[in-house]
Amino acid sequence: MDGTSTPMWVEEKILHIGAEAKIFAGSWLGMSAVLKMREPKSYRHPSLDRRLTRQRLSAEARVLDRLNAINFPSPRIFDIDLENGWMLLSRIEGRPLYEALQDGSAGLDEIKNFGSLIRRFHEEGFSHGDLTTHNVIIDENNNLILIDFGLSKIDSEIEQLGLDIQVLNECLTASHHTIEKSVETMIDGYCNVDSGIQPSASEVIERFEAIRGRVRYHA
Repeated sequence: MDGTSTPMWVEEKILHIGAEAKIFAGSWLGMSAVLKMREPKSYRHPSLDRRLTRQRLSAEARVLDRLNAINFPSPRIFDIDLENGWMLLSRIEGRPLYEALQDGSAGLDEIKNFGSLIRRFHEEGFSHGDLTTHNVIIDENNNLILIDFGLSKIDSEIEQLGLDIQVLNECLTASHHTIEKSVETMIDGYCNVDSGIQPSASEVIERFEAIRGRVRYHA
């Protein structure tokens, strides 16, 4: 593994190759783990690329630290190397909600629960930045675990929260269009969780509707 020669990490296989990072499955100190390694971008100056990688990994680590502190369903950080651009996380057993919705083993109940999970996440002051059914894992007990916080922000404004809902709206209407009332069900789950933290769930949904209206107008 580039950037570390530690025998504590044992690589098993590649899980995913994305635009920003490669994801490997393996073990760390005998525990099931995932290695997330950000890929250098040849179109960016090397010093700029290293700085952006450090900033994004650092931001992701801060989000995960805060989520872990409140026992929010998300991966735990085992280790991180900002200079070499990698992070070791606990591996979440299960599969993406996307797959479960596609084969019919999950449906509106899980979509509603996802909406509630998103509201809990937003109430902690975070936006996700890439809120799709690919970035939530469903385990064998139908628990949902949010993953991939590489684009997340702390102390987000209502616009970012509304954009999260818009991204998920686009995902549901495009990838899961055969599931009737999926967006309405997700919103219902979102609005069922409201602890009085501002902005309220209804205010976020109002902003989402405004964003969706702008997207339709420009389309």
